[in-house]
Amino acid sequence: MQTVRGDLLALAIAGDFDVIIHGCNCQNTMGAGIAKSIKQQFPAAYDADLATEKGSRDKLGTYSSATVDCDGNELTIVNAYTQFNWRGRGIKADYDAIRSVFAAIKSDFAGKRIGYPLIGAGLAGGDWNVISEIITEELAGENHTLVEYQP
Repeated sequence: MQTVRGDLLALAIAGDFDVIIHGCNCQNTMGAGIAKSIKQQFPAAYDADLATEKGSRDKLGTYSSATVDCDGNELTIVNAYTQFNWRGRGIKADYDAIRSVFAAIKSDFAGKRIGYPLIGAGLAGGDWNVISEIITEELAGENHTLVEYQP
């Protein structure tokens, strides 16, 4: 896992990544954190989320996606369903879902330049040490980068 500091969306728009991934809940909200910024900057990603069944537990560990053009560069935004809900106390990140979705991402986006934030470790309350190990295992051999937010 490579790590850089910066703005994942700005780096993606600049052409640094082919695929960006962010964690979503299964409620079709995209109302906070980086999901809210993605919803605003890439409405097609939100449309892909809305095309899934709201509140379905079957979404956990899967993803929806949208591919957009950024000044001639093709960018795929992956809405990774890594938590069921956003409400309540405690850890909302689902480690099994994170493992499943990253296994699918490796299968579907092998050879691509992949970027992501601290998925599941922010608003979802997950342990980044656990999550980073899962991502490292599932994306072994791939070009993937954690982007720690820095404006």
